[in-house]
Amino acid sequence: MQIVNQITQKPGTAEPEMMLIFRLSGNVFALPVGEVHEILDPMPTTSVPNAPAFAPALINVRGAIAPLIDIRQRLRMPTVPADDHARIIVLELPVNGVATRLAILADAVEEVIETDRAALKPVPELGARWPEQYVIGVARYGDTLVILLDTDTLFRPDAGPSIQA
Repeated sequence: MQIVNQITQKPGTAEPEMMLIFRLSGNVFALPVGEVHEILDPMPTTSVPNAPAFAPALINVRGAIAPLIDIRQRLRMPTVPADDHARIIVLELPVNGVATRLAILADAVEEVIETDRAALKPVPELGARWPEQYVIGVARYGDTLVILLDTDTLFRPDAGPSIQA
């Protein structure tokens, strides 16, 4: 069953966009649904020797090998033990013009919401706990805020110093 909520949308603004809401280390994040290929329960991983901390392992997604990306490393967030709500979000993104699958860990996947980019507010320059170059903006989500991640910068191998362990 798909759950759809609506973040405040002003009349005459940009076309609505569906976003997947997930939790990571106590924060609420969003990714465009169009980039989400599927959501999986946790599964065995294969560690890659000398791999960067940002991409420490591989998973087998229905016969296709995908890197398992730890975006906590990129966002400078603490690692928390996985529980029964943990999920793997498989994304399909263009990398050098080729559709590429990669997977990220999430503490929980919440729901799909409808929003538009015009409703997003910029990230405050002071006091941000995450590198703001990976964030498109922030919007209200119930009583909290949801952070829309920028997959164009977040998954670039050369994007930041936290790639290496």
